[in-house]
Amino acid sequence: MTDFFSPRLKKFWDKWIIRGVIMLSLILQTILIFFAPSRRRTAKKLFLVLIWSAYLLADWAADYAVGQISDSQEEEADSNNSKTRELLAFWSPFLLLHLGGPDTITALALEDNQLWDRHLFSLVCQAIATVYVLLLSIPNRLLIPTVIMLVGGVIKYVERTAALFSASLDKFKDAMLQDPDPGANYAKLMKEYTAKKEMNMPTNVIMMEEDPEKGREGNLPIRPKDRLTHLQIVQYAYKYFNIFKGLIVDLIFTNKQRDESREFFDKLSPEEALSIIEVELGLIYDCLFTKAEILHNWTGVVFRFTALGCLVSSLCLFKMTKKDQYHGFDVALTYALLICGIALDSIALLMFSVSDWTIARLRDLKEDFEEPDSWPDRVLNWVLSFRAPRWTTSLEDGHEVLNRNFMLRRWSEYLHAYNLIGFCLGIRPKRIHHTKGKMHSFFDKMIHILYIDIAIDYATRGITLCFGATEQGTRVEKKKKEQGTHSFLSKLGLFPLLLGRLINYVIDFFGVKDLLEDIRFTVSDRLTKQLWEFIFEEVKQKHRFAEDPESAKGISSARGNWTLVETSSKKTDEGSDHAELLQYVTEKDYDQSILLWHIATELVYQSQPEEEKDSNKELSKILSDYMMYLLMMQPTLMSAVSGIAKIRFRDTCAEAEEFFKRRSINKSNCGKKNLMKEASDAILSVDTTIPPMNVKGDRSKSVLFDASVLAKELKKLNSNKMWQVMSKVWVELLCYAATHCDSQEHASQLSKGGELINFVWLLMAHFGLGDQFQINRDDGRAKLIVAK
Repeated sequence: MTDFFSPRLKKFWDKWIIRGVIMLSLILQTILIFFAPSRRRTAKKLFLVLIWSAYLLADWAADYAVGQISDSQEEEADSNNSKTRELLAFWSPFLLLHLGGPDTITALALEDNQLWDRHLFSLVCQAIATVYVLLLSIPNRLLIPTVIMLVGGVIKYVERTAALFSASLDKFKDAMLQDPDPGANYAKLMKEYTAKKEMNMPTNVIMMEEDPEKGREGNLPIRPKDRLTHLQIVQYAYKYFNIFKGLIVDLIFTNKQRDESREFFDKLSPEEALSIIEVELGLIYDCLFTKAEILHNWTGVVFRFTALGCLVSSLCLFKMTKKDQYHGFDVALTYALLICGIALDSIALLMFSVSDWTIARLRDLKEDFEEPDSWPDRVLNWVLSFRAPRWTTSLEDGHEVLNRNFMLRRWSEYLHAYNLIGFCLGIRPKRIHHTKGKMHSFFDKMIHILYIDIAIDYATRGITLCFGATEQGTRVEKKKKEQGTHSFLSKLGLFPLLLGRLINYVIDFFGVKDLLEDIRFTVSDRLTKQLWEFIFEEVKQKHRFAEDPESAKGISSARGNWTLVETSSKKTDEGSDHAELLQYVTEKDYDQSILLWHIATELVYQSQPEEEKDSNKELSKILSDYMMYLLMMQPTLMSAVSGIAKIRFRDTCAEAEEFFKRRSINKSNCGKKNLMKEASDAILSVDTTIPPMNVKGDRSKSVLFDASVLAKELKKLNSNKMWQVMSKVWVELLCYAATHCDSQEHASQLSKGGELINFVWLLMAHFGLGDQFQINRDDGRAKLIVAK
């Protein structure tokens, strides 16, 4: 193999490969420090792939470059090329600095934190390799700045290893455990009790309950009377973060903590609760995926300024050397490493200074809420105001939607939608509350002017072949050709139809069909103020019935039955009883209930006049599509409750596609605008007098016509009552999923933009609902009482 390359080419490769990889490592570090924080703000797969690639390549580039420098040092030593050896030795600590990574990302996933010991071993090996390179370069005129940079590199790598160690689940749990409590001295108490009894003294042991107001200094109100300021929101979020982060590792909470949280959130407005929870989730993300936990203390501050000081000192010392003795490009590369390192550390320091962690630790909550804000408080309120939730009126229907600037978001602020019937028909769900900026509007106008939408429609037919519609598309094109109606665009449409077969083969070969379906049939919609307020008020209402842990667990385990039982005695004008709907939640698996209510919601939604406006109707539609997205597109997040959802979904889609094929319901025969309505009407028109199970048996898991039966039951209610019941049922289904999904999956989702279900999970925990944690007994103490 060595004879294959010419000596000249090999020499060129050996010289520039090290410099090229070092530049690549520097570029990757820049990408990570600027783009890694946006992981919490978006769920775009292409963006997440960019971060994933940069994260993995950064470690590889640094490791590879250190190895190449080590090999090169030995070769340069044989050739007595001291100048090159000195610079190579000076570059090696920079690679150790890069291996330490930026402050904005330490782990891609929670599993990376469990590998902290591997990073510790890598630290030792890389440090030894760097020292070895340094020893080979002696005598070295850059020895002092090289040693200083080595100190800085070790500090950065130690920070990363410590961050991974502290975020590993075992250490995370241990750090939250309080000192062991042996309880009352039982042996001593019983000894005294026995002695008193032997003396025939009336003695009894009672439990002295702790005063619930004892821990509140001066019996101050639990929150200010006025609206919370931006600073107070961060302070309260930090306070409850330090308590409820234990949810991630299933720790228990005292009644005092539970009651205080319930009382506080009961007095919040929906917007204040949303603001506090999004800050809390951001803090959880920081402590699990960044260096925030170890940097926001005195040790971290010393490390931060020491590492920055090492870079500045090395730059000053390097400027004092005779740089004309080195190659011009190598000098420029050295300056780039030093200056970029200082710039990136300065940016990280700025992010550190204005972070929620720093603000929360600098300013404690005031004991007297009537005390006026000081000038530091006013400054911090002004800084935090840029990241406060901002509500914008939707261009489509006038609803208020959460719409902050991308760089100021604390999470993605989007709800995703996925529709089963739309998937079977090849139609994406419609965006209801999309807010279009100037760029979106510009591209929409260009598409309209150039009629690109026509080309997209024909291209979509070709892509549809990737999912099994080859015969249908070919038959439609053949029919058009026989009728002589083949336009120029139709002929162009044949190309994607033929190409679709090849694409279908490639997709099946690489197994990326689910990913493409996710991209094609999932849309993102803005979170509306109305939806959040509705969810908040529903959870708030339910928590008032949770007087003890058992009732709280029962309410959080409700998945529609709580609402239906509550209204079961209320007859409508038509005489329908809500209790008849109970079988569709109590007698079905959770994933089966989701599919049934999702299809039924769509059938009823399409059967209603489009002009009819009902807030509950819209909320039901949004939550229905969102829950279907979670069930089908977030399998890890919903793994605890998904059951055999995939099998039921596939069987239901197979029956729906066969039904639509027999009825000739497709894009070619129906207008795209009315296609969903025609499909829904066709399903509802089927006679379901005999239960589908009695006809099909249990071989197929399809629930298509079972959902039709449910839809017909729902339509027996009057319209307003029907949508009210359905919207409340969907909130219960969402709350059930939130409390029963694995808490670590909730935390993991924060690195992918976050989801509404994460907010519901933490909201229910604050209201004392859920069985993800247990609540121990009141802090009481036994006392020996002797009657006189």
